[in-house]
Amino acid sequence: MTVDDTGSGQGAHPAPDGEPRAAAPSASEESPEPGAKDDKPDDPYRSAGPHQPKDPGLTAALDRTANPGKPDDPDDEKDPLALRLEQLILGADRRYTPFQAARSAGVSMELASRFWRAMGFPDIGQAKALTEADVLALRRLAGLVEAGLLSEAMAVQVARSTGQTTARLAEWQIDSFLEGLTEPPEPGMTRTEVTYPLVELLLPELEEFLIYVWRRQLAAATGRVVQAADDEEMVDRRLAVGFADLVGFTRLTRRMEEEELGELVEAFETTAADLVAAHGGRLIKTLGDEVLFAADDAGIAAEIALRLIETMANDETMPELRVGIAFGTVTTRMGDVFGTTVNLASRLTSIAPRDAVLVDGALAEELTRTGDAPASETEAAALAERAGQDGGEPPSYRFALQPMWQRPVRGLGIVEPWLLTRRG
Repeated sequence: MTVDDTGSGQGAHPAPDGEPRAAAPSASEESPEPGAKDDKPDDPYRSAGPHQPKDPGLTAALDRTANPGKPDDPDDEKDPLALRLEQLILGADRRYTPFQAARSAGVSMELASRFWRAMGFPDIGQAKALTEADVLALRRLAGLVEAGLLSEAMAVQVARSTGQTTARLAEWQIDSFLEGLTEPPEPGMTRTEVTYPLVELLLPELEEFLIYVWRRQLAAATGRVVQAADDEEMVDRRLAVGFADLVGFTRLTRRMEEEELGELVEAFETTAADLVAAHGGRLIKTLGDEVLFAADDAGIAAEIALRLIETMANDETMPELRVGIAFGTVTTRMGDVFGTTVNLASRLTSIAPRDAVLVDGALAEELTRTGDAPASETEAAALAERAGQDGGEPPSYRFALQPMWQRPVRGLGIVEPWLLTRRG
C-alpha cells in the first residue's frame, strides 16, 4: 500500500504486533548511546534509501511539485525521493499509525490487520505510514460487511484477490514498462529524476485505463455466470481446461543468458495470451514455461490448442510445445480453477508428444456431440460416401480424433487420451 523508504519496491503495511521492518542502519545512522541526545528528531521516513539527485535545484523543484506551497527546506535532499513518489502516487501524506487508521475507520485492529495482510502488505508495527486512503479503504470493506452485502470471509477474499492481481500488475509495469522509459536523457541525470515527472504524467491515464479494463472484464465475467443453467453451475461449472507447456525449458535455462530467457518467456506468454483471447478463451495464469487457459466451449479450446502448436512451430526461436486439454466440472475461486479436470489436463500435458495436443475422453465426446469431430474416420468416410450417393453435401468436421493407448496416470487411474489434430 505504501512504498518503503529504501526504494526496494516492497510495500509497507500494518499489523497489530511486531516491530516495523526498517532498513539496516548505515554507519552514519547508528543508534546513539543510551541517554545520549540525538541531533535530529526521530524521522520514520529516514533510511538507507536510493541516491539523491545530483542537482540540488532539481531536488527542490521536485519537492515543490509534490508539495505545493511548501517552503524550501535545506534538509530536503536528505529525504528519499521515493517518499515523494509515494506521496504523488497515493495523493496524500503519511498521517496514521495502523492503530490510528483502524480507529478512524471504526474497525477493530484485528480486522484491519486481516484486510491489510490479505491485500499483500507486510507488517510495519506502529509506524506512522498510512494515509486517508488507507482509512477509506478499511471503511469501505467494513461497510460492505456491516450492510450484509459481504460476509467477513468474502470481504477478505475481495481484498486478497485484488491485492494479488494488482501487485503483479504493478510489478510488471515498473519492471517492464517504466524501466524502459526512464533511461536518463542527459548525462548526469539519474533514473529517479526522470521517473518522477514520468509517473506524474502517466498516473491519471493508467488509472483511467485500469478502471476501463476492469469494468469490461467484470461485465464479461458477470455475463458468463448469469448464463449458467442453475445456481450450482455458478461456482462449479463445466469447462474445457488446457495447459500449454514449452518442451525442454529446464535445459534452456542452463544454456541461455538470463536476458534471453526472459525475452523468450515474455514472447511465449504474449503469443499465448493473444491467441487465447482472440479465439474466445480465457488465460487463467502463466507459469513461465507454461500457460493455463479455459473455455466454455470444447471446440474453442481445441482451436486454441492447435493454433498454439501451429504458431510456435512456425517460430524458429521458440522450443517445441505440447498441450493437454480436459473437459468437465471445474471449481473457480479468485480467478483460478481447481479440481480433477484441471489435474487431468496437467497430466495429459506431461505425457503429450512434442508439438501435439492430447485430450481426454470427455472432450473428445463433446467434440463429437457438437459435430466438430467425427466419432471415427470410418464413420466419417461412410457419411461422405452416402452423401455423394444422395447428391448432398458431406459433413464438414474441423478436427480429427485418434485414440491412444490407455495408460495409468498418477492419482487419476487409467486414462485413455485422444490425439487431436486439424482435419484437412
